Amino acid sequence: MTVLLARHGEVEGISPERFRGRTDVELTERGLQQATALARAVVAAGTPSAIYASPLRRCIATAAKISELCGLESKVAECLTDIDYGEWQWQTVEELSRRDPDALARWYSAPDEVRFPGGESLQDVGVRAADALRLMRSFFPGNRVVFVTHDTVIRVLLLYALSAPLASYWKLAQAPCALNELVLTEMGTRLERMNDTEHLNSLAD
Repeated sequence: MTVLLARHGEVEGISPERFRGRTDVELTERGLQQATALARAVVAAGTPSAIYASPLRRCIATAAKISELCGLESKVAECLTDIDYGEWQWQTVEELSRRDPDALARWYSAPDEVRFPGGESLQDVGVRAADALRLMRSFFPGNRVVFVTHDTVIRVLLLYALSAPLASYWKLAQAPCALNELVLTEMGTRLERMNDTEHLNSLAD
């Protein structure tokens, strides 16, 4: 079974950075262009058997571009939604560095030890995201499935698939509309590609 993990396109709050989380922002115009390019790359690799998206609009809109090209309706999967940043949601790094510098420093130095006030931890994200992988393996053995989701969810899923610790969270990168490919076999999980953005090269800066 092949699982393509695709991040949504550009949204407000990526640069300058905000803790977006469950804030339901829409794709920017560039984000829509990125989603179209991503859709072409997904279909070029092989028509998927199923497309699942986070319930947030930025992922639904990105998945819709893939659906349009392959003629397959995308479905919403709650377990793919972004991490809940709780009280940190929509705050900027600068704001948090003034308000709670110690907690912010801990997030960047030991992300596996952090639970956001009123929100989730990476472990919480890992439980629900790993369940999504297991379910897809049961429903679509031998097929291609696309997950359109978020930076945090993808990083956690990649670490889970590679049997790597959550402490390695910041060692991975995920650009808007990046594509990742996992191959699930009886012998284990193989990472075929990660943070692939070659399909975006043709877009104007």
